[in-house]
Amino acid sequence: MEVVVEGKKIDYIQEGQGENILFLHGYLSCKESFYYQLQHLKSRYKVTAIDCVGFGKSACLTEAWSIADYAKHTLALLNALQIDRTHIIAHSFGGRIALWLLAHYPQYFERAVLTGCAGLIPKRGLKYHIKVKGYKLCKKIFPNFAERHFGSQEYRTLSPIMQESYKKIVNDDLFYCLAKIQSETLYIFGEKDKQTPLYMAEKLYANTPNARLQIMQGASHFCFCEQVALFNDITLKFLQYGNTTT
Repeated sequence: MEVVVEGKKIDYIQEGQGENILFLHGYLSCKESFYYQLQHLKSRYKVTAIDCVGFGKSACLTEAWSIADYAKHTLALLNALQIDRTHIIAHSFGGRIALWLLAHYPQYFERAVLTGCAGLIPKRGLKYHIKVKGYKLCKKIFPNFAERHFGSQEYRTLSPIMQESYKKIVNDDLFYCLAKIQSETLYIFGEKDKQTPLYMAEKLYANTPNARLQIMQGASHFCFCEQVALFNDITLKFLQYGNTTT
């Protein structure tokens, strides 16, 4: 299905009936990453999974977007789809968008399940700071070489506009959002998550009011794909009963 929101084509899946659930995918991923959750929940809820701008089958970015840009566009999409209240399930980059939305527009959201949630600035040692200085120096002299050889493998696969957006996204510390979140929130993290390690999970949990933290043993950043039955069971119970579940 497609809808045009603020001049941007958005591709989305929408199935089922009942209370709404909005799904927000991770970076360089797409709506189909939630296939098993959509299949499990569509018999009880109206599920909507979108391809964010720049990903999947949605429109490409024409300028570098920040998390606030993505969040505001997502809000406009909800209005276009006439969704005025929804639960939210988000992974990684989608969690960044969710944190911003939950903090700034709480009236739109019921419960939130955030898995492998990004949004905090990671711990950075001396090696990182040396690499950043090297990149800045190299960019002044050999800009093309710097863009090809510095940064993560993920970063180097991106178009120039996406690279600029990526830098805005990963450098945006959303810690300030946590205290403003009113929704009951469940953080689900894989024990072996290297992209968003457990110290991030603990910091998110400790600073979000009315939150729970579930660690999935043996799982990584994509715990919702690796341990589908367990993830779906935990998620469904939380959506139905909130933080009264144990």
